[in-house]
Amino acid sequence: MPHSDRHITPADLIPDAEYARQRSMRRAALLPAKRLRRISLGPFCTAIFESYETMLFQVQEMLLTEKGGAEQVPDELAAYNPLIPQGSELVATIMFEIDEPVRRAAALARLGGVEDCFFLQFGADVRAPGVPEEGDNVERTREDGKTSSIHFLRFSLNEAMKAVFRDPSVTITLGCDHEHYAHMAMLSPASRAELAGDLT
Repeated sequence: MPHSDRHITPADLIPDAEYARQRSMRRAALLPAKRLRRISLGPFCTAIFESYETMLFQVQEMLLTEKGGAEQVPDELAAYNPLIPQGSELVATIMFEIDEPVRRAAALARLGGVEDCFFLQFGADVRAPGVPEEGDNVERTREDGKTSSIHFLRFSLNEAMKAVFRDPSVTITLGCDHEHYAHMAMLSPASRAELAGDLT
Protein backbone atom coordinates (compact mmCIF):
# COMPACT_ATOMS: atom_id res chain seq x y z
CA MET A 1 0.00 0.00 0.00
CA PRO A 2 1.35 3.48 -0.80
CA HIS A 3 1.81 5.13 2.60
CA SER A 4 -0.03 8.23 1.40
CA ASP A 5 -3.26 6.24 0.97
CA ARG A 6 -3.56 5.62 4.73
CA HIS A 7 -6.47 3.23 4.46
CA ILE A 8 -6.98 -0.48 3.98
CA THR A 9 -8.72 -1.76 0.86
CA PRO A 10 -9.89 -5.29 0.04
CA ALA A 11 -6.87 -5.55 -2.27
CA ASP A 12 -4.57 -5.25 0.77
CA LEU A 13 -6.03 -8.38 2.37
CA ILE A 14 -4.87 -11.93 1.82
CA PRO A 15 -6.99 -15.12 2.06
CA ASP A 16 -7.51 -16.58 5.52
CA ALA A 17 -5.55 -19.76 4.76
CA GLU A 18 -2.54 -17.80 3.56
CA TYR A 19 -2.78 -15.43 6.52
CA ALA A 20 -2.93 -18.38 8.94
CA ARG A 21 0.38 -19.61 7.53
CA GLN A 22 1.95 -16.15 7.88
CA ARG A 23 0.31 -15.25 11.20
CA SER A 24 3.22 -15.96 13.55
CA MET A 25 5.72 -14.30 11.23
CA ARG A 26 3.55 -11.21 10.85
CA ARG A 27 2.97 -10.95 14.59
CA ALA A 28 6.70 -11.21 15.27
CA ALA A 29 7.51 -8.60 12.63
CA LEU A 30 4.98 -6.16 14.09
CA LEU A 31 5.96 -6.65 17.73
CA PRO A 32 8.93 -4.20 17.90
CA ALA A 33 6.78 -1.35 16.55
CA LYS A 34 3.86 -2.28 18.82
CA ARG A 35 6.14 -2.13 21.86
CA LEU A 36 7.17 1.41 20.95
CA ARG A 37 3.53 2.36 20.34
CA ARG A 38 2.42 1.05 23.74
CA ILE A 39 2.51 3.69 26.49
CA SER A 40 1.71 2.82 30.10
CA LEU A 41 -0.16 5.57 31.91
CA GLY A 42 -0.60 5.15 35.64
CA PRO A 43 -1.24 1.82 37.36
CA PHE A 44 -3.76 0.27 34.97
CA CYS A 45 -4.16 2.32 31.80
CA THR A 46 -2.39 1.63 28.50
CA ALA A 47 -2.46 3.65 25.27
CA ILE A 48 -1.65 1.88 22.02
CA PHE A 49 -1.06 4.29 19.15
CA GLU A 50 -2.44 2.72 15.99
CA SER A 51 -1.12 2.68 12.43
CA TYR A 52 -1.95 1.22 9.05
CA GLU A 53 0.09 -1.86 9.97
CA THR A 54 -1.60 -2.45 13.34
CA MET A 55 -5.05 -2.04 11.83
CA LEU A 56 -4.27 -4.31 8.87
CA PHE A 57 -3.16 -6.99 11.33
CA GLN A 58 -6.36 -6.50 13.35
CA VAL A 59 -8.59 -6.78 10.27
CA GLN A 60 -6.86 -9.98 9.18
CA GLU A 61 -7.22 -11.36 12.72
CA MET A 62 -10.94 -10.62 12.78
CA LEU A 63 -11.47 -12.24 9.39
CA LEU A 64 -9.52 -15.32 10.43
CA THR A 65 -11.25 -15.82 13.78
CA GLU A 66 -14.81 -14.94 12.78
CA LYS A 67 -14.66 -16.61 9.34
CA GLY A 68 -17.22 -14.28 7.78
CA GLY A 69 -15.57 -14.31 4.37
CA ALA A 70 -16.00 -11.55 1.83
CA GLU A 71 -19.27 -10.42 3.40
CA GLN A 72 -17.43 -9.54 6.61
CA VAL A 73 -14.80 -7.38 4.92
CA PRO A 74 -16.82 -4.13 4.54
CA ASP A 75 -17.78 -4.12 8.22
CA GLU A 76 -14.19 -4.65 9.35
CA LEU A 77 -12.86 -1.92 7.05
CA ALA A 78 -15.57 0.46 8.27
CA ALA A 79 -14.60 -0.29 11.87
CA TYR A 80 -10.82 -0.10 11.58
CA ASN A 81 -10.00 2.33 8.77
CA PRO A 82 -11.08 5.33 10.89
CA LEU A 83 -8.39 4.39 13.42
CA ILE A 84 -5.55 4.82 10.91
CA PRO A 85 -3.90 8.25 11.40
CA GLN A 86 -4.18 10.52 8.39
CA GLY A 87 -1.02 12.60 8.61
CA SER A 88 -1.98 15.36 11.05
CA GLU A 89 -3.07 13.24 13.97
CA LEU A 90 -2.23 10.35 16.24
CA VAL A 91 -4.91 7.78 17.05
CA ALA A 92 -4.82 5.68 20.21
CA THR A 93 -6.72 2.78 21.69
CA ILE A 94 -7.01 3.46 25.44
CA MET A 95 -7.43 0.40 27.64
CA PHE A 96 -8.07 0.13 31.37
CA GLU A 97 -6.57 -3.24 32.22
CA ILE A 98 -7.61 -4.77 35.55
CA ASP A 99 -7.82 -8.55 35.65
CA GLU A 100 -9.95 -8.91 38.78
CA PRO A 101 -13.63 -8.33 37.80
CA VAL A 102 -14.86 -6.75 41.05
CA ARG A 103 -11.94 -4.33 41.26
CA ARG A 104 -12.29 -3.52 37.54
CA ALA A 105 -16.00 -2.71 37.90
CA ALA A 106 -15.32 -0.48 40.91
CA ALA A 107 -12.56 1.41 39.10
CA LEU A 108 -14.59 1.97 35.93
CA ALA A 109 -17.55 3.17 38.00
CA ARG A 110 -15.37 6.03 39.30
CA LEU A 111 -14.03 7.02 35.87
CA GLY A 112 -17.10 8.37 34.12
CA GLY A 113 -16.15 10.90 31.45
CA VAL A 114 -12.50 9.84 31.45
CA GLU A 115 -12.52 9.63 27.65
CA ASP A 116 -12.66 13.45 27.59
CA CYS A 117 -9.64 13.88 29.87
CA PHE A 118 -6.68 12.63 27.80
CA PHE A 119 -4.13 14.89 26.12
CA LEU A 120 -0.69 15.08 24.57
CA GLN A 121 1.41 17.84 26.10
CA PHE A 122 4.24 19.54 24.22
CA GLY A 123 6.76 21.13 26.56
CA ALA A 124 5.33 22.98 29.54
CA ASP A 125 1.91 24.12 28.44
CA VAL A 126 0.84 23.31 24.85
CA ARG A 127 -1.74 20.53 24.68
CA ALA A 128 -3.53 18.53 22.00
CA PRO A 129 -6.69 17.07 23.55
CA GLY A 130 -7.75 13.53 22.82
CA VAL A 131 -11.13 13.51 21.07
CA PRO A 132 -13.21 10.33 21.47
CA GLU A 133 -14.06 8.48 18.28
CA GLU A 134 -17.74 8.81 17.43
CA GLY A 135 -19.88 6.00 16.10
CA ASP A 136 -22.87 3.81 16.82
CA ASN A 137 -20.69 0.94 18.03
CA VAL A 138 -18.33 3.01 20.19
CA GLU A 139 -18.83 2.60 23.92
CA ARG A 140 -18.17 5.58 26.13
CA THR A 141 -19.58 6.49 29.55
CA ARG A 142 -22.95 4.96 30.37
CA GLU A 143 -25.87 6.76 31.96
CA ASP A 144 -24.98 5.24 35.34
CA GLY A 145 -21.55 6.93 35.18
CA LYS A 146 -19.52 3.81 34.50
CA THR A 147 -17.03 4.13 31.69
CA SER A 148 -15.97 1.49 29.17
CA SER A 149 -12.66 -0.31 29.59
CA ILE A 150 -11.71 0.64 25.99
CA HIS A 151 -11.80 4.02 24.26
CA PHE A 152 -10.58 5.24 20.87
CA LEU A 153 -9.08 8.74 20.84
CA ARG A 154 -7.83 11.07 18.13
CA PHE A 155 -5.15 13.69 18.86
CA SER A 156 -5.08 16.37 16.14
CA LEU A 157 -1.72 18.08 15.67
CA ASN A 158 -1.15 21.38 13.89
CA GLU A 159 2.03 22.12 11.94
CA ALA A 160 3.79 23.63 14.95
CA MET A 161 2.99 20.57 17.07
CA LYS A 162 4.25 18.24 14.35
CA ALA A 163 7.52 20.16 14.21
CA VAL A 164 7.89 19.99 18.00
CA PHE A 165 7.14 16.27 17.93
CA ARG A 166 10.35 15.76 15.96
CA ASP A 167 12.38 18.09 18.21
CA PRO A 168 14.17 15.96 20.83
CA SER A 169 14.85 19.01 23.02
CA VAL A 170 11.12 19.32 23.85
CA THR A 171 9.48 16.85 26.23
CA ILE A 172 6.23 15.26 25.07
CA THR A 173 3.93 13.53 27.52
CA LEU A 174 0.68 11.63 27.37
CA GLY A 175 -1.63 12.62 30.19
CA CYS A 176 -5.02 12.20 31.79
CA ASP A 177 -6.45 14.81 34.16
CA HIS A 178 -9.56 12.98 35.38
CA GLU A 179 -10.11 13.68 39.08
CA HIS A 180 -9.78 9.95 39.89
CA TYR A 181 -7.02 9.16 37.40
CA ALA A 182 -4.52 12.01 37.08
CA HIS A 183 -1.35 10.64 35.52
CA MET A 184 1.29 11.60 32.95
CA ALA A 185 3.85 9.53 31.04
CA MET A 186 6.74 10.86 28.99
CA LEU A 187 7.14 9.49 25.47
CA SER A 188 10.59 8.03 24.94
CA PRO A 189 12.76 9.16 22.00
CA ALA A 190 12.27 5.72 20.42
CA SER A 191 8.48 5.92 20.72
CA ARG A 192 8.48 9.43 19.29
CA ALA A 193 10.57 8.32 16.33
CA GLU A 194 8.13 5.49 15.67
CA LEU A 195 5.06 7.71 15.95
CA ALA A 196 6.59 10.44 13.80
CA GLY A 197 6.02 8.12 10.86
CA ASP A 198 2.27 8.72 11.28
CA LEU A 199 2.75 12.43 10.60
CA THR A 200 3.33 14.23 7.31
